[in-house]
Amino acid sequence: MAVLLSRLGTFSARHRFAVLAVWLLVLVAGGVGAATLSGPTSTNFSIPGQESTTALDRIQSQFGAGAGGATARVVVVAPEGQTLTTPENAAAVTELVTTLGELPGVTSATNPLDPAAPAVNQQQTTAYSTVSYDAAPGGVTPEEQEALQDAVADAGEGGLTVEVTGEAVQEVPAVGGPSEVIGVVVALVVLAVTYGALAIAGMNLLTALVGVGVGVLGITIATGFVDLSSTTPILAAMLGLAVGIDYTLFIVTRHRQELLRGTDVRRSIGLAVGTAGSAVVTAGLTVVIALAGLFVAGIPFLTQMGLAAAGTIVVAVLVALTLVPAVLALLGTRVLPKRMRAAAAEGTPVAARGRGILARWADGVTSRRVASLLLAIVALGVVAIPVASMRTTLIQQPAEDTSAARADALLAEGFGEGFNGPITVLFEGDGAVEAAARQAQEIPALDDVAVVAPPIPNADGTAALLTVVPQSSPSSAATEQLVADLRDQFRSLDGVEASVTGQTAVSVDVAQSLDEALPKYLALVVGLALVLLVLVFRSLLVPLVGVLGFLLTIGASLGATVAVFQWGWLADVVNLDTTGPLLSLTPILVIGILFGLAMDYQVFLVSRMHEAHSHGTPPLQAIRTGFRQAAPVVVAAALIMFSVFAGFVPAGEATIKSIAFALAVGILVDAFVVRMVLVPAALALLGERAWWLPRWLRWLPVLDVEGAALERDPATSRERELVGDPR
Repeated sequence: MAVLLSRLGTFSARHRFAVLAVWLLVLVAGGVGAATLSGPTSTNFSIPGQESTTALDRIQSQFGAGAGGATARVVVVAPEGQTLTTPENAAAVTELVTTLGELPGVTSATNPLDPAAPAVNQQQTTAYSTVSYDAAPGGVTPEEQEALQDAVADAGEGGLTVEVTGEAVQEVPAVGGPSEVIGVVVALVVLAVTYGALAIAGMNLLTALVGVGVGVLGITIATGFVDLSSTTPILAAMLGLAVGIDYTLFIVTRHRQELLRGTDVRRSIGLAVGTAGSAVVTAGLTVVIALAGLFVAGIPFLTQMGLAAAGTIVVAVLVALTLVPAVLALLGTRVLPKRMRAAAAEGTPVAARGRGILARWADGVTSRRVASLLLAIVALGVVAIPVASMRTTLIQQPAEDTSAARADALLAEGFGEGFNGPITVLFEGDGAVEAAARQAQEIPALDDVAVVAPPIPNADGTAALLTVVPQSSPSSAATEQLVADLRDQFRSLDGVEASVTGQTAVSVDVAQSLDEALPKYLALVVGLALVLLVLVFRSLLVPLVGVLGFLLTIGASLGATVAVFQWGWLADVVNLDTTGPLLSLTPILVIGILFGLAMDYQVFLVSRMHEAHSHGTPPLQAIRTGFRQAAPVVVAAALIMFSVFAGFVPAGEATIKSIAFALAVGILVDAFVVRMVLVPAALALLGERAWWLPRWLRWLPVLDVEGAALERDPATSRERELVGDPR
């Protein structure tokens, strides 16, 4: 692999203008395709085949096409000291309902003051109109949402307080807010400090942005043909930007090291792509496998998210292997600080700097290996304690200071906490209406039931809908238990099928499916990590140390996330509006993404240790040598990834906030505790045994991540002898 990649890097350097033109053409074509072929994204998360999801489809067939469509609730509150039934307020409500019914995409808008179907609280101070759309949940267009928001704003200019909430007004999250830009700026600063030159730092960031642009534009094109989640482009952009910067950093750093040894530019590029590029391919492959492996959960929208993000990672790897060498060839020796360019241009080796803080760090960790190992394990174990109380849900509270948040608060105040998460029960079969009527009398005896509305039959009396309003909030454990209690109660019905559905039930079903898939997925990624690392390092104990460290990373990452987002610790620091269960997607996505990124650091750091050991260096000295060579790059890469992920935390988008926070914490923990304390301490404790491979496994193929084949190349060897390279 190293030889093939070296040839690819050399080819890209030789044909740099053609490579640049191809990537520019791909970027332009992606932009044109995105502008002409893109479609809407969905904010709806559901699992085909689940009871709650299939019931929604049957409601549409039993009660009409609009019955299962997207809805919004326009909440109306009377002025203080008044009621909505006064002539003036009643007329304003009627006028608002008429306006809502005439909005684009709206099929109906109910009148909350209609005596036949009132939707007003007992005090007659708070009411709501249900606005139904002909589009499915997540399918209301931005123009239709804006028209509804304008109508609500106009109605609120009078004496009434008018706000709107519901799935129909959920906005599609956007990429590129101020906090994300700050994260990119921080990454640029870290690159500039690492390289000592702003130009090469800018090149690193620019090539990463090209990869992200191509990947996100490809996903945007796919929305015209596939129903994708609105979170998919954000996840792909966040991950693609982080790994794109890091992969370029790996190759550029190795290229600069080769230039400082006196290697000419083109040969240096080939060596850098052959060695660091091999680590990039291996690391990228782990991320792609982890993301594509999300299919084991059996959830279509999660599989689509994983495949889309994996595609962006593939683009980032291709950019690092082709576009980066082409740009490096254009820059020549300008990738080095000015004080080093003359010597590099003459082919004169530049002496390495003296021992730095990272070298002393490696000496301290490996000298006090037992204490360092125990301290790292205990510290990460303590941070992971909150995981035991982790709860997940799909129901996320809207951001503060939005109309949706204010509307939910008004509904909770006027009707109770559970009103924002009603549970719908569909009864079907002979006697469905009678069964629904009986259950309407029996359900109030269950715990956490506030109100049971009268059953609504369909036109031919073969089905009926029953609405159950819980006492607790939609994301509470009591409401989740009520869903389970209802299903248990309906199992005893004879001749009638009862299905529990609604947004709350869908959330419960998705969360349960993800929780059940989590152990299976964790076993998959851990197993893949072991196999891949055995192939890379031809060792059993090194992969075992790396995988156990990854498990500690996951525990600490999710533990810190539970403490902040569920318990409320340091909530103000991350601009958290409300606390509650984590988003259901968070654990499984964090495991998949951190798996790939942790293997990035493991491969890049330990491969340099393995490289030194394979050249005859004693085990302890090999650890210190490899650490000294690779740790600066790992530190810079971790700080860059942290800044990119952290940039997505304060934005207030609930769907991505907890995921970004968990990834940011996981990166810090994995790079600075696991890879830079636990791994070197454990390898130092193992000594020569760390690189032991049983005889019955020695038939395994050699991946040559360190580029040993390049070291044996006659031309390369002669160059190294001329520049005094001891290898």
